[in-house]
Amino acid sequence: MSLNISEENLSTYDNTNKKTEEIVVRQYDEEKDKLAVEELEGQCDFGQRGQPSLFTDLMGDPISRIRNLPLHVMLVAEYGNDGDIVGVIRGCIKTVTRGNNGSTPCPVYVKIAYVLGLRVSSHHRRLGIGTKLVENLEEWSKINGAKYAYMATDSSNEASIKLFISKCNYAKFRTPFVLVQPVHAHYKPVASDIAIVRVSPQLSESFYRRIFANSEFFPKDIDHILDNKLNFGTFMAVPKKTLLNWDPKSGSFPTTFAILSVWNTKEVYKLQVRGVSSLKYACCLGTRVLDSWMPWLRVPSIPNIFKMFGFYLLYGIHMEGKDGPRLMKSLYAFAHNMGRNDKECRLLVSEVGFDDPIKEAIPRWNKFSWGDLWCMKKLDVNELSKDDNWMESQVSNSSSVIFVDPRDF
Repeated sequence: MSLNISEENLSTYDNTNKKTEEIVVRQYDEEKDKLAVEELEGQCDFGQRGQPSLFTDLMGDPISRIRNLPLHVMLVAEYGNDGDIVGVIRGCIKTVTRGNNGSTPCPVYVKIAYVLGLRVSSHHRRLGIGTKLVENLEEWSKINGAKYAYMATDSSNEASIKLFISKCNYAKFRTPFVLVQPVHAHYKPVASDIAIVRVSPQLSESFYRRIFANSEFFPKDIDHILDNKLNFGTFMAVPKKTLLNWDPKSGSFPTTFAILSVWNTKEVYKLQVRGVSSLKYACCLGTRVLDSWMPWLRVPSIPNIFKMFGFYLLYGIHMEGKDGPRLMKSLYAFAHNMGRNDKECRLLVSEVGFDDPIKEAIPRWNKFSWGDLWCMKKLDVNELSKDDNWMESQVSNSSSVIFVDPRDF
């Protein structure tokens, strides 16, 4: 549940700036603000002018993207005498690993805020509204014990990068990749010598806490994620011959394996690609028709992403042993077939660190994939800590592995 915050904690303004005086930032009130926020969100597509854009439908729940985190808040910005809602921002706080070089057997945790869902009306740009929303969210984060704040954006989103880096003093921190694979009409076979094993939430938690102890952004409350109704399960791929000598209930790892979990984002929000030419639309439709009529050809069809659709996020991705890459590809084929049987799932999405070697084993379409940018800020620069500043740590001392929390997507 979200915490209540007073208007005194939310509003600190520069009275010398007339434009700033007209901005009032307060906590979202569902009964009062829901319709206005939905209207504002409906005006905001992602994409460059003149190019196809991506529209997000929150399905009548403006806090759907943060609802699954225990500590979260949504702020709205009112402007002018009429108090029109012209901006929104969301944020949540969690405890995650900050990475280490493996010199200590225990993970190093830190409390961090995640900033997401910043929207400003196109008719009220250049008034400092976005900056004020970020500043007030940072204040809420500090009050609730967060030491750092971070945000993620498409590396080509110049407006967002300029706001956070130039005006809000964030720094570029990590550059992961978002890898996207379409879900086709045809079935993807899994090799006959590979077994796909479903792993219980309890055993998954044990595995993940060991696998990602030295990674960055691994959430301390991983058990809540694995038990969430949006989690479709954790699956492990192993050679069938391994099953003769390996008991999953023992808690030990097989000699070679691949593992991942599947998160159902389509119950949180849906997406739609807009602004595609009639010719491209017809070409995409043609690939789907051919794939549906003759699935044995395994045509690499483009799913219908021009109507509202959902996707599965694959996370907790890890492999070990000589057969790891092959096992991982089989796991993705298994996940693809799960999506194929779900009429609303169009894509499989994963996000991995820039230098994570597992990136090469993940199937994707490069045209659908993109580079992400994570920016970070230390919220209290005057606070002294016995630990090194995470942002100033040497890259060589940090894990190449970033754990992507599915609740952040």
